[in-house]
Amino acid sequence: MAFKNPDTAILNEKELYIFDMDGTIYLGYNVFPFAIRFINNLRAAGKRVLFFTNNASHTSDFYVQKLSKLGFSPTRDEIMTSGDVTIEFLRRHRDGKSVYLVGTDELVESFKDSGINMLTGDEEKADIVVTSFDTSMTYKKMDDACRLVRGGAEYLSTHPDFNCPTETGFIPDSGAIAAFVTASTGKTPTYFGKPYKETVEMISEATGVSVDKMCIFGDRLYTDIALGKKHGVTAVLVYSGETTPEDVEAATVAEKPDYAFPSLDEVDHVMFG
Repeated sequence: MAFKNPDTAILNEKELYIFDMDGTIYLGYNVFPFAIRFINNLRAAGKRVLFFTNNASHTSDFYVQKLSKLGFSPTRDEIMTSGDVTIEFLRRHRDGKSVYLVGTDELVESFKDSGINMLTGDEEKADIVVTSFDTSMTYKKMDDACRLVRGGAEYLSTHPDFNCPTETGFIPDSGAIAAFVTASTGKTPTYFGKPYKETVEMISEATGVSVDKMCIFGDRLYTDIALGKKHGVTAVLVYSGETTPEDVEAATVAEKPDYAFPSLDEVDHVMFG
């Protein structure tokens, strides 16, 4: 039985509209023009916008620049990443603990700038190992991470995405790297980013908007849609990225989105005509 949307008038009642980036508003550097139009229509209607990406290979400042170049005109407080959520968790709940991070140089610098006690990986012990989406991955990094986790380090991961969509297809993401560490050590990480509660809590705290007034748009069932379904945020799936209609049909009731559209173009027409 094909998925059918319920009353779409509910979408107009929200205050905060959260957007996944990769696969939802663009693919790589190929922007969806209708996404710019929709977001501008939301702002003109007095709605608030938040761009949230699980992709922690770049910092929020990078995304300010990228989204500006693509035409989305974001402000700094309209952007949040899973890296931001992980850093905030470490600062609040693991203050002073030593951390070995498997991540891009950009992410490593943002951890350092936040005052986190960073290790090089050559140490015998670590309090915490964090793995992320690392496009500069080396075997030594993986070996060091596994050795430190086996040695008793707490294991965290910025986000669970297995693949990152690009304009030329999928590339391995943070979840695939974590699977490597888990296969070698037997330890499963505590994940941050979507769909975990720490992300919803940080968004609500940063914006002052309650979860029932939020709506999230994304292309993945197990991150974007799961964030909404598990934590009371209205979840809207678009088929412009990873998920297909067949995936939605195969999903359990608890995993299905509240709404599903081919892209944000159709959402814009439904909300603004």
